[in-house]
Amino acid sequence: MNILCLLLGIFTFVELNCENLFDTRHDSLKHDMEFLPDSYHYWNKGRYWKKLNHIGQEIIACGGEGKAWILPDMVALCEVENDSVMHDLTKRSLLRQARYEYIMTDSPDERGIDVALLYSPFTFQLLSWHAIRVAPVKAMKPTRDILYAAGRVITGDTLHVFVLHAPSRSGGELATRPNRMVVARRLQAAVDSVRRCSSRPHILVAGDFNDYTQDASLQYLVTRGLTDISASATGTHGAKATYKYKGEWGSLDHVLCSAPLLPRFRGCIVADFPFLLTDDEVYGGVQPLRNFRGAKYFNGFSDHLPLVAHFEF
Repeated sequence: MNILCLLLGIFTFVELNCENLFDTRHDSLKHDMEFLPDSYHYWNKGRYWKKLNHIGQEIIACGGEGKAWILPDMVALCEVENDSVMHDLTKRSLLRQARYEYIMTDSPDERGIDVALLYSPFTFQLLSWHAIRVAPVKAMKPTRDILYAAGRVITGDTLHVFVLHAPSRSGGELATRPNRMVVARRLQAAVDSVRRCSSRPHILVAGDFNDYTQDASLQYLVTRGLTDISASATGTHGAKATYKYKGEWGSLDHVLCSAPLLPRFRGCIVADFPFLLTDDEVYGGVQPLRNFRGAKYFNGFSDHLPLVAHFEF
């Protein structure tokens, strides 16, 4: 499968917020009513399968553009609803022949969205994994678990991976900042635990932080030994970051790594393939071709663009 990847020693890591990858069935324990066939989104099986195949197309495209194509070795996903969605994505969508395996969280998030990690068993041998629960502070809603996985890459080195989706800015950035700091501190405690148990560990952290590089949660992690290798990532077709809000580009998505992994790092880009973009008729330039804006359906991909990082083992 990844013969070229093995020959070149390149490990391709992708991070992507899928923008509400929900199935069409109601979970009585979650507030998922806006993504049902009788909701204002008219989220029926046709739209669901279009969404799955779009995400699959997006992941496949992240294997390369204008060069030798390599199937991504690992993909960190945010905003996926449940195991059924991940099964459909990996076993029944356009990705079915990629033979990805996956792990995911089952969090107390009220809407039922979680994080997941796809990996190629040909280039990553999973050794262990678990979900890390984040205890909410006062006035904070239950949030997504942090996903932790450890496995061996082709060199025999162990790679430690954390995937997170921090609380949103709904209600204002300042008012919700403590919520994201809680997640950052819980993550840092887990990273420190890995460091205590392993000498010079290779650690990757990825996800939607709902914060920008200069914000408190990212700076907290950077000052404690992680490097934001996606901080300056841009695209080649007009995207200056992974997300666009009121005409301004900025990356809420990030990939960070530990110092021992930095010598293996070969670059990080925003994958702004033309089919993922549409004209920004209000502010000019381009913007991600999203699935919905309010109730309006665009049959798109996501309101976030993927980050693609390369490492050489």
